[in-house]
Amino acid sequence: MLCSPTHTNTAHRDHGGRIDAAVQHYGGNRDEWIDLSTGINPEPYPLPDFGPQVWAALPDEAAQLALVNAARTFWSVPDEAAILAAPGASALIARIPALAPAARVQITTPTYNEHAAAFVANGWAVHADGPAEARVLVNPNNPDGRQWQSSDANSELTVIDESFCDVTPASSLVGLTTRPGCIVLKSFGKFWGLAGLRLGFAIAAPETINRLSDMLGPWPVSGPALCTGAKALRDVDWAVQTRARLRTDANRLDQIMTARGAEIAGGTDLFRLYSVDDAAAWQDKLAKRHIWSRTFPYSKTFLRLGLPPADGWQRLQDAV
Repeated sequence: MLCSPTHTNTAHRDHGGRIDAAVQHYGGNRDEWIDLSTGINPEPYPLPDFGPQVWAALPDEAAQLALVNAARTFWSVPDEAAILAAPGASALIARIPALAPAARVQITTPTYNEHAAAFVANGWAVHADGPAEARVLVNPNNPDGRQWQSSDANSELTVIDESFCDVTPASSLVGLTTRPGCIVLKSFGKFWGLAGLRLGFAIAAPETINRLSDMLGPWPVSGPALCTGAKALRDVDWAVQTRARLRTDANRLDQIMTARGAEIAGGTDLFRLYSVDDAAAWQDKLAKRHIWSRTFPYSKTFLRLGLPPADGWQRLQDAV
């Protein structure tokens, strides 16, 4: 079981990334490293050519509406649900527990640990099972790729984190957002490969979205993020082609790893979870070749790898 955090300092919580620490320990220059510790698309969506006014002006309502309309169409959001754009899904995760009085929240582990941290910070008691006033479903789950069903959304406050769902759109539970207390989160950074843009979405009943909007304050999303997000969400052909490429690359990664003795333990087309004899030893071996991977404090055998860039496949194959 993934432990429930007793503090909220993000410096102490376990995450992918943190290449700087790996460079400090193993050497080399940061640009030499391949970061496979996250599930971010290694071939990002091409940035639009911004005019200077996008950088200079406060984000206007027309740009925000264009982004929301594009999101509604792309994710087939019900007409009765509202959409809020935010500076990353993490900004929403931190605020959602304040929507209801602190009580019990069910978070099945292992999963993304920021949800538990956010609820604990707001006074909630985190439990892995049993009845609860709130529930968190990461769909598909990070790190094992588990997909949840609509029947699992059975609490007064249900948070469905679909940060990695754009590779499997048919498994989305966005249709549940017509229910009071049901919130679906979307992350732009993973599938479109632009995590640094900091763009995420909450989809829920209008009254819930209004409360979250008040918490974020005015102009939560930058003009460049509004512009990029709207363009990317309208580019359906890019999304279709990207899903096909990610599926091919995920299969290729599985073939490389299983040939070296790893067993597939789950994942999505953006990251793969393997069971190995000694995850720390595997991470050390890869890091000595300046390839960073993801291990977990609750498992000695889980190793998670994202997809390498096009010029990184041979390095990975040689390293394992």
